[in-house]
Amino acid sequence: MPAPHTASPFASMKINHTAIRVPDFDTAAAWYQDTLDFRVKQSLNFAGVTFAFVYPAGDDSFHFELLAGPGAEDRPLYKDLHESYKMSGWHHPGFSVDSVDDTIAELKRRGTTIASEPHDVPAMGLRVAFFADPWGNLFELIQQISK
Repeated sequence: MPAPHTASPFASMKINHTAIRVPDFDTAAAWYQDTLDFRVKQSLNFAGVTFAFVYPAGDDSFHFELLAGPGAEDRPLYKDLHESYKMSGWHHPGFSVDSVDDTIAELKRRGTTIASEPHDVPAMGLRVAFFADPWGNLFELIQQISK
C-alpha cells in the first residue's frame, strides 16, 4: 500500500459522514434506531427539510446525515445485489463487524431486506453480505477472514 501523502493539500481529509435522502423523518429515524440500534444525536429543520445525525451503536467517528422531507424520489428497492450494479453513483457504505453471519441473522430477525447472503471473497480475505433499508439504500457487512 502506498504511504500517506502527508504533504498533500488534502492530507487532512477524513470521512465524517454521508447523507441519505428519505421521504419521512419519523419513519426513517425509527427504522435506523429500531433496526440498526443507531442513535439520533441531533436533528433540526431547515428550508423544509429535517436534518438528523444518526450514529452507529458503538461508533462516534462516522455518522449518517438523514435528509428528510417531501419530494424524495424513489430508488429501486433491491432484493438482489446484482440488480444494483445497473445504477450509477454511490453504491453502498461498508460496516466492519465481528461476524457477518450473526449480524445478518439479527437483521433477518428484525425484518430487514437482505440483498446478498453471507459469502466469502477469498481473493480479498473477506466474508461479506449486503442489506437494504426501506428506501433502497444498500449497506455492506464486512468480516476479515484468512486468505
